[in-house]
Formats: sequence, C-alpha cells, structure tokens
Amino acid sequence: MYAGTRVPIQHSDTRVTPLTLDITNAAQIQEVAEQVTSLDILINNASISLSENLSDRAALEEHLAVIFFGTYDMTQAFLPLLTRSRGAIVNILSVAALAALPVMPSYSLAKAATFNLTQSLRALLAGQGVNVHAVLPGPIDTEMSQSLDIPKASPESVARAIFDGVEKGTEEIFPDSMSESLAESWRSGAVKELERQNATFVVAEGSQAAG
Repeated sequence: MYAGTRVPIQHSDTRVTPLTLDITNAAQIQEVAEQVTSLDILINNASISLSENLSDRAALEEHLAVIFFGTYDMTQAFLPLLTRSRGAIVNILSVAALAALPVMPSYSLAKAATFNLTQSLRALLAGQGVNVHAVLPGPIDTEMSQSLDIPKASPESVARAIFDGVEKGTEEIFPDSMSESLAESWRSGAVKELERQNATFVVAEGSQAAG
C-alpha cells in the first residue's frame, strides 16, 4: 500500500493500493490502520522542509509534527501487525540527522530526534522480532531538493539500496555515494558502539522483570 498521496490517484500496478493519508491526523491513521490486515514492512518516508532559521517556533513544531510524531504515530498504529509478522520498520532519515545542516535547522533537528527514536525502537522491539532500520541518505533528486544545485542520487537507486539493506539486515543504510562515504566510520565508530552498549540495558531490565 502507498499511503500518503496528497490526492486520490490510480496506480498502473494493481498490486499497489494508494491511500490518501495525512500522518499528522490521528483519525486518518486509525482509519488506514483498520484497512490493513497484514503488514511485513512499514516505511516511514513523509517529510517536509520549510525555509527558516529557528526563529519561528511554529515551523519547528510543524517539522516535528510530520517527521518525528508522524513516524511515532504510524509506528504505534501498525506495531501490532508488524509484531505478528515479525516484520520491519524502515525510517527514512538523512545525513542531517548525524550532523545538522544549519540552513535547514528544524529539518535537521527533527531528523536527529527521529534517528534517536529509531535507535530506541530497535532495542525495545528486538525481543519481539521486529527489525528497525535507519536510512541516512544524502541529497536525493526529489521535489523537496529541486532548488538545490548539487549532485543528487536518483530516487530509484536509493530505493534499490534501501531494499538491499533491509534484506541484509543492515541497521543503518547509507543508500547513495555521498552517504556511503560515511558508512564504515559510523559502523565502527564510538557512537555506534555506545548504542550497542545502551541496548544491553533493555535485555538486563527484561531479565530482572522476568525474575
């Protein structure tokens, strides 16, 4: 299912069911969740990027509403189905989650918060058999980045890299040449090791509760 179209559409592939969905609307999320009877992968891809300089609190709240709370609410709505299928959650983030892009501060902040959410979900859901992946791309040639005169990866190549990463069980997926240059240093770095160490507290707490 492709949920999130701005207007109702027809898709040429009959395997695709388009659904209009505003992920900041709890009633719409619930309505869509009730239409889905089984789910293997939830891909949280919705995002916005408004031009601002952190002086506008409303813009910051709008970024958080879509990027952070939208991802959170979608995950909570579909978690029972994903737990049943021992499926996967794929959160489309950005390299801006690792280092802020100062010209897009609210976007960077919301992506960073969602990356932290992704890491927490990964540890908390591991015992239920749900894999959680963070996708950390560089610039992609989409409507959002059309005004940027910089090298961009094609959406098709990024999509293929994401599914390859999910199939391999890669926790952080760097799906383009720009982001891939960061992959090895991230995976072998101190911050990733700290995440692994922090995840052991979930196992320890679960053992104590069981005892």
